[in-house]
Amino acid sequence: MADNRPILYSFRRCPYAMRARMALIISGQSVILREVKLPNKPAAMIAASAKATVPVLVLHDGQVLEESLTIMRWALAQHDPENWQNNEHSAATAELIAQCDGPFKHDLDRYKYHTRYAHENAGAGVDPLTHRAAGLAFLETLQRQLASHNLPPEQSQLFGAGRSFADIAIFPFIRQFANHDRAWFDALPLPHVHGWLSTHVNSPLFTAAMQKEQPWQDNDTPITFPKAMK
Repeated sequence: MADNRPILYSFRRCPYAMRARMALIISGQSVILREVKLPNKPAAMIAASAKATVPVLVLHDGQVLEESLTIMRWALAQHDPENWQNNEHSAATAELIAQCDGPFKHDLDRYKYHTRYAHENAGAGVDPLTHRAAGLAFLETLQRQLASHNLPPEQSQLFGAGRSFADIAIFPFIRQFANHDRAWFDALPLPHVHGWLSTHVNSPLFTAAMQKEQPWQDNDTPITFPKAMK
């Protein structure tokens, strides 16, 4: 019998792929997982998406979804048990995600991978601490948003007590930022950001999303994603 499940090209540590995988899990969508080794991207993924960046979801009818937010929306359109779509189209959600994917991601890259940007500023490169400070401004925005609900730090989400589209779309990038210098991050006076991030990183959903597999090769046995959450 033909396997008509969607095929997901993913990279375990990519925050874009993380948020797509979490939406697929919460929506109950079973897919065939093809873990990608970024320096050696499979020809099948490049043929499906010339952009050749993860995640890529190839549906059984041949339709290709090649943006993480698009994959999230597709998954939730199939099933949305936690009602993440309730505020997905709100201006506040759009603004936070735009800040995350735009200015914050720009600063995150230059903070964590500053040597990759030695060509910038007329060859002078970038100062990672300048970009860390700029990234901190976004964390402070999240702190104000999380604290505005008057809930304990470990209970507060961006739009109340329940996790939403925005929480799942944003927290993988905050995790990456935090892990670059954990001692510095942990010392920040941002209790709601700390509690919020810890809640997500230690959740069964995130654990399931971080399913570890070897890079896919032609003729490999199909790998089902997700495995059962514990």
